Amino acid sequence: MAPLLAALPSPPPPLPPAPFNAPQSSPSQEGSRTPRLGTSLQGGLIEIHNQRQTARWLWSPAGPGQAQGELWLPLEVLQGQLGITSQARPDGSVKLEWFGTSLELPAGSQRSLEDEVALPVGRLLQAAGARLTPQGSLLRIEMAPAPLLAVRSRELGNGRRVVLDLGAAALLYRHERQLILGVSSSADQRLSLAALGLKAQQGPDGLRLTAPNNAPPHLLTLGGPARLVLDFADSGIAPNPSAEASPGGSGPTPSSVDPRLQALIGRGIELERSVSQVDGEPMLINSVRFDPRLIPLDLRPLTRADGMEGLSTLSQLAQGEQALIAINGGYFNRIKRLPLGALRDGGTWLSGPILNRGAVGWGASGLPQFGRLALREWISDGQGQRLPVLNLNSGYVQRGLSRYTSSWGRTYRALSDGESGLLLQDNRVIQQLGSEAMAAGIPLDPGTMLLVARGDSQLPWGPGSLLNLSSQPTNPLGLEPYVIGGGPLLLQDGQLVLNGASEGFSPGFLSQGAPRTVIGSDGHRLWLVTIQGVGNLGPTLLQTAEALQRLGLRDALNLDGGSSTALVLGGVQTVKGRGVVASVHNGLGLIPRADTPLASP
Repeated sequence: MAPLLAALPSPPPPLPPAPFNAPQSSPSQEGSRTPRLGTSLQGGLIEIHNQRQTARWLWSPAGPGQAQGELWLPLEVLQGQLGITSQARPDGSVKLEWFGTSLELPAGSQRSLEDEVALPVGRLLQAAGARLTPQGSLLRIEMAPAPLLAVRSRELGNGRRVVLDLGAAALLYRHERQLILGVSSSADQRLSLAALGLKAQQGPDGLRLTAPNNAPPHLLTLGGPARLVLDFADSGIAPNPSAEASPGGSGPTPSSVDPRLQALIGRGIELERSVSQVDGEPMLINSVRFDPRLIPLDLRPLTRADGMEGLSTLSQLAQGEQALIAINGGYFNRIKRLPLGALRDGGTWLSGPILNRGAVGWGASGLPQFGRLALREWISDGQGQRLPVLNLNSGYVQRGLSRYTSSWGRTYRALSDGESGLLLQDNRVIQQLGSEAMAAGIPLDPGTMLLVARGDSQLPWGPGSLLNLSSQPTNPLGLEPYVIGGGPLLLQDGQLVLNGASEGFSPGFLSQGAPRTVIGSDGHRLWLVTIQGVGNLGPTLLQTAEALQRLGLRDALNLDGGSSTALVLGGVQTVKGRGVVASVHNGLGLIPRADTPLASP
């Protein structure tokens, strides 16, 4: 965190295992309920700074030996809205931190709230002064406004850092391009923010900050004293005082939709937004349709440039590759921020497929292939020893051997306890690695390969051993230069082929309604589709498949959905799965070809 953070005091100790104080509701509030021992409450709305969003929450009753129960919130809300940071450890435990207060959660603490990963955070929020009030299906999270003490800023190598010194911890909330902070500010402080290119408005719900582009800042909260750190990329905030920022805090207006996209709409690309009835329930369907053989755009996976660990907004991924259109991609572990499925770019496996799940593969032009995909890999020596390699560059952890390359990132750190490894260069073992070395981190230089043994699996070779790797996809689509995985596979050759159990999806996942993202084909055009419920949770997977069949699709693959569902058109995120911008691991984008300039409309 460089000079600004060099003199920070040591972080406070973790919270003791004190009981969570159940949120109390005022008897005068209509529809409110007070949790009691042995009862549970749950709902689908959360209100922060008077801003409501669709998100599941659960107050669970106390277990044996517990005085009180616990509040569970989705990790996406904790990270994306409240600014809580999480750190996953190899033993499965998770450390949460917010304004310098930390909470240690043992392995197995997470649970599912429909399709979202949730963590118990009642004690962490209450320790910072938050009030938690359930009212029917609504959970209110409130805090007294914190005074803004000072505004500091400095340039970074790739952008600018703004530090807000606060008198106490404060609630944060992202809304569209705005960041709403539960702080009270002075006119002079808002002038300072405006001089940095930030539109700053003080209102009854707090201080609203708007950056002059669509990319939100990276957030970090610190304690001792309370601080909020905002890191903006080069295009995110003016490096010098902006002439466009007035003393009143008004900043640049948002840019219009990219004219290159406007030039293609109706001339190769069709966009449609409609509400259709699916089993009697209204669904909002957004679709992008095009023939990839006839437009000067290439379909490509969208990933971070620094490897497989980390999350970004879909807008950030699209901006990084100059994609005119983008949808979110495959599954990922939100806690560890790692991929859970196939990613192949330019013939290189960034992450291998898992569980024989549905995938789509394509080449330089033409329609993609759809099917289920696994990667059969074996490592062997010249003496007849041959072992299966189960996963490649994957966040999916299971007993057995996995392998990692420089496509994973600069360093591999153990994802589970007790791992051992072999580091290979040009197929020869150059280093044998124990659990301590694996936990500390192993550099992954180009041309090296790391074999990882998990559980009680053994690696029977030592330094100097010459090994051979064989690798073969189970489906020809895995030979295509570009592949992205999801699941379940919904349609193939005009037939409904939904079989989520065979792809390792739970019965609950298969039966629940949720926002959906789909890539499909009608045999002539490629379709990028999002489906959201209007006044309902959204379609089940079966309803999604049947709705796509009625639209004329012959092939369709379900991608990650729920809060991850997103569609970006010309730099503007037009679809947000549950009403807020969520972080995702990867996406699919339509990128202009360098040799084919697009005409202005």
